[in-house]
Amino acid sequence: MTLPKAGGIAALTCAATYLFGFALLVTVLAPLGFGSDEIDAAAVAGFIADRPGVLLAWNSVIYVVNALALAVLVVALRQRIGRSHPDAGALTGALGLIWATLVLGAGMIANVAVERTYVLSGDPAAAAALWQTLHAVELGLGGGNEIAGGAWILAVSLAGLASGTFGRLTTGIGAISGAAGLVTILPPLGEGAGAVFGLGAIVWFVAVGLVLLRGGRSTSGAGITA
Repeated sequence: MTLPKAGGIAALTCAATYLFGFALLVTVLAPLGFGSDEIDAAAVAGFIADRPGVLLAWNSVIYVVNALALAVLVVALRQRIGRSHPDAGALTGALGLIWATLVLGAGMIANVAVERTYVLSGDPAAAAALWQTLHAVELGLGGGNEIAGGAWILAVSLAGLASGTFGRLTTGIGAISGAAGLVTILPPLGEGAGAVFGLGAIVWFVAVGLVLLRGGRSTSGAGITA
C-alpha cells in the first residue's frame, strides 16, 4: 500500500472516530454532562462503577485510534504538500505530529482515569475527586480545546490550496473548522466553537481522504477529486 492510500484510509478513519464519538456522546454520555461545562463528576464516577467499558471504548476510539490514524495522515499530507512547497510541508508535519501526540496523551490519561476511578468505586467521593482531577489533565492536553488541531487543519488547508492538493471548497471547510478550533481558547465560545470544529473536521477528513485515495486534487465545486 502506498503512503497516499494509507493516508486516505487514515483520514476516513479519523472521520469515523469523530462520528462514533458524537453518536455515543448524544445517546449515552450527554446526560452526565459530557460535551458541556456542567459535567457531573459524581455521576461519572457512578457510571464508571457500573459500566467502565463504555468510557474505555469511547476514549480508545476518539483519542487513541484517532491519534494513530492522524499520525499516518499527517505524514501522507506532509509528503504530498512538500513536493511543491517543502517549507509548508515541514510546518504542517510538525503541527500535525504535535496534535497527534497531544491526542494520544489525552487518551492515555482518560483511560487511566477510568481505571483508577473504577478501583475506587467503593468510595464514591474519592472516586469522583480522582476522576475530576485526572479529567482536568485530559482536558489540558487537548480534550477541552482544539487549538493544536485547529492550527493544523487551517495550515494544511491553506498549504493544500497553494500546492494544488485541495480545491477551494475543501480549503474553505478546513479554514472554517480550523478557525473554530482556534476560537476554543476563549472560554465563553469554547463549547459552540468546539462543535463547529468537530462537525467541520468530519467533512474535511472525508474530503481529504477521497483526494488521497483517488490520487488527484479536489475540485472547487465538489471538494473531492475530479
